[in-house]
Amino acid sequence: MKHTVVTLRQQKQNKEKITMLTVYDYSTAKLMDEAGIEVLLVGDSLGNTVLGYPDTLSVTMDDMLHHCAAVARGAKDALVLGDMPFMSYQASVYDAVTNAGRFMKEGRAQAVKLEGGAQYAEHIRAITAAGIPVCGHLGLTPQSVNAFGGFKVQGKDTGGACRLIEDALAIEEAGVFAIVLECVPAELAAYLTGLLQVPTIGIGAGSGTDGQVLVYQDMLSMYGGRSPKFAKVFADVGSLMKEGFASYCKETKAGAFPGPEHGFAMDPGLMETIRGRYS
Repeated sequence: MKHTVVTLRQQKQNKEKITMLTVYDYSTAKLMDEAGIEVLLVGDSLGNTVLGYPDTLSVTMDDMLHHCAAVARGAKDALVLGDMPFMSYQASVYDAVTNAGRFMKEGRAQAVKLEGGAQYAEHIRAITAAGIPVCGHLGLTPQSVNAFGGFKVQGKDTGGACRLIEDALAIEEAGVFAIVLECVPAELAAYLTGLLQVPTIGIGAGSGTDGQVLVYQDMLSMYGGRSPKFAKVFADVGSLMKEGFASYCKETKAGAFPGPEHGFAMDPGLMETIRGRYS
C-alpha cells in the first residue's frame, strides 16, 4: 500500500503507530521500504551523518535534492519527506514556496518538513496552497541550536510548554499534515498528541505520540556505541561493518582475497598464443 498524508491521518484515527526513519541513499531506502517503514525522512541530519559537519546548518538545497532524489528512486510504498535546510525558507514566503517546489520537481519528494512554529504559519499556508504537503517540527529544532545555546530539551517550564502548545496549534491551523516533536517531555508530547487532529511523530518525546522517528545510524549503532539518550540500538550493524572491513583488509594484504572462485578464466591455449606473440 502506498503511504500518503491521508493514510497517516487514518493511522492516527485508528490509533495505529506511524514509523519514520531518516535515510539518505537509494539502497538503504529500498531496504527500509521493503521492511515496511511508512515515512522516509531525507533529513538535513545528513550534514552530521553523511557529510561530516558538526551540525545541520551547512547543508544546502543542492545537497538535499541530490539525496532526496536518490531516496525517491528506492521508495515504492513509503512516503518520501524532504527536509528543508537552513535558510531555504526562513527569509521569505517566496523562498519557502520556491524551494518546497524544488523538492517536488527535482527531489521527487511527496512532502516537505520545516522547523519552527507560529512565525512560519504564513510560509506553511503558502506552501500548502501550492499543493505541497508540509510536516512541522517543534521542540528541539536543530537549525536553531545557536539560539537555544545547545541541544536542550524544550518545554520543560510553564512558559516553554505553553509556547510549544501555541506553536503546534498555529501550524496545525496553517495546514501541516503532521508534526515532529523532538526532545519534548513525554507528558507534554502526549498531551499535544491528544489535543491535535494531525499526527505527532516523536523523537525523544516518549511513547505517547502517534509515531516515532530515529536517525537510522543511531538505531543501527554506526557511531561506535555513541548515541543520544532517546535512541535505542535495534541492531549492532556498526560492529558488523567494522568486522567486515577489517576482514577484507586482512585477507587482501595476505593475498587470500581474491581466490580462484572470485576471478574469470580464459582458454589456456589462447594465453599461450598471447605469451608467444610478446616473448
